Amino acid sequence: MELLECVNINKSFGNKNVLKDVNLTISRGRIIGLLGKNGTGKTTLIKLINDLLTPTTGKVLVNGEEVGIESKKIISYLPERTYLDKSMTVDKVIEFFEDFYANFDPKKARQLFKDLDLDTTQKLSKMSKGMQEKVQLVLVMSRKADLYILDEPLGGVDPATRDYILDTILTNFNEGASVIISTHLISDIERILDEVIFIDKGKILLQSDSDELRRKENSSIDEIFRRMFKC
Repeated sequence: MELLECVNINKSFGNKNVLKDVNLTISRGRIIGLLGKNGTGKTTLIKLINDLLTPTTGKVLVNGEEVGIESKKIISYLPERTYLDKSMTVDKVIEFFEDFYANFDPKKARQLFKDLDLDTTQKLSKMSKGMQEKVQLVLVMSRKADLYILDEPLGGVDPATRDYILDTILTNFNEGASVIISTHLISDIERILDEVIFIDKGKILLQSDSDELRRKENSSIDEIFRRMFKC
């Protein structure tokens, strides 16, 4: 049984068709790049997988079952915009996650914060944007999930923070789980990808193993993407 399946997904908002006949399958133990320019349907697709939106037609299956309460228990989601109360300290946020998610590992989170030399008594509002991004990522990656979905985790942070984020993703996701990373910053992220999905204008144009695609095209993923979309 596949971890995730999207079957004939269409999503419209009024007269605007944002996703068009999306079909894809995600297996276990993979890091997948959902790659596309801004406004191509990446976030809409992610919200459907997280049961935050309902397809106009089609269905999303996680472990063979339609998304709902059970799928939320095993998907760890990092949205593009923070939902954390910035007046809270990191300690309070850890307590919140521990109460809210049965699969959250507070010891793992505290160890990662210790590695960052982060004062957990500090309020989020007193932190830089880059540090806030790290806090959110640590919380998401400290859940023992089956599927991690990260929406634009590299947006608006400096190159050193990007490297930290990528390394944290690589070394901290649950064994046997998969990670979907949505981004338009392909050159920054392609080194960790097992698989890529190209999306444009609401359609899946390509799903491929990363190494096979590079060999076939004799180019980097970033170069292939730029050629396909004439960026």
